[in-house]
Amino acid sequence: MQSNGYQSVFDSPEAADNHLERARCLEADRIRTPVKTRDTDCCSVNLLKHFFHIFNVVFLIAGLAVLCVGIWSIMYKHGYVCLLTTVTYPLTSYVLVVAGALVPLVTVLGCFGNCNENRCLILLYTFMLLLIFLLEAMVGVLSYVYQDQVHIELNSSLNNTFLQSYRMNSEKTNAIDRMQQQLKCCGAERFEDWKKSAWLKNDTRTSNLVPDSCCKTPSPGCGRRDHPSNIHYSGCQTRFAGELQEHLIIIGAVGLGICVIQIFGMIISCCLYIKLKDISDYD
Repeated sequence: MQSNGYQSVFDSPEAADNHLERARCLEADRIRTPVKTRDTDCCSVNLLKHFFHIFNVVFLIAGLAVLCVGIWSIMYKHGYVCLLTTVTYPLTSYVLVVAGALVPLVTVLGCFGNCNENRCLILLYTFMLLLIFLLEAMVGVLSYVYQDQVHIELNSSLNNTFLQSYRMNSEKTNAIDRMQQQLKCCGAERFEDWKKSAWLKNDTRTSNLVPDSCCKTPSPGCGRRDHPSNIHYSGCQTRFAGELQEHLIIIGAVGLGICVIQIFGMIISCCLYIKLKDISDYD
């Protein structure tokens, strides 16, 4: 049996003092260590959520505008697309429509994630923003690159399409007639081009010199007279190229403009995700 006078090292005054000192140090460290709460750092969770909601509303309005521009570009020039040899112009329009159609779905997703502080939904929202950002950036880049190629493409192909396809291909015939009426032009480069067309060479029954769609007031057989008082003298190529370039400028500006807005959205959603993650990890 141990003596009653024996003292454990843990009961010695020195050990007690050391133990007390360690406890004080731990308490001091705990006080110095910042506690991650909803209101620490430069932005609180509530402030980020307000920014998130504001961005979501702006993004929804911008997305609907993108959708409208995409549909407008398809509907307005859809009848001429078959006369182009590349798919760049219709591709930019359809991608813009897809991007615009995704926006309402993504904003609903972000709204649920923000209201419920659901990190998974917020992360998915961020990735969807990135996807739409890439689609619109692609539209913007393609639009501005294609602007420089429009004249080259039309110079090399439009005149041949007019001369070889009119009355030989119903879709292209309708497109050519529509273009000549709407743009008030005749022939690809000039009205005399029609004299070399396969249509006039092969159709011996017609007495027309140009299609009736060249006439200032279209009517059956009006193309028999090629007097400037009766038909448009300007070619369609320059006017069509100008129309396409104007549309591409609008499409590119819309695509790249919305990209800038989305950068702010991705920053806000990332900050909110990180903030919620820090709070969750601390708890």
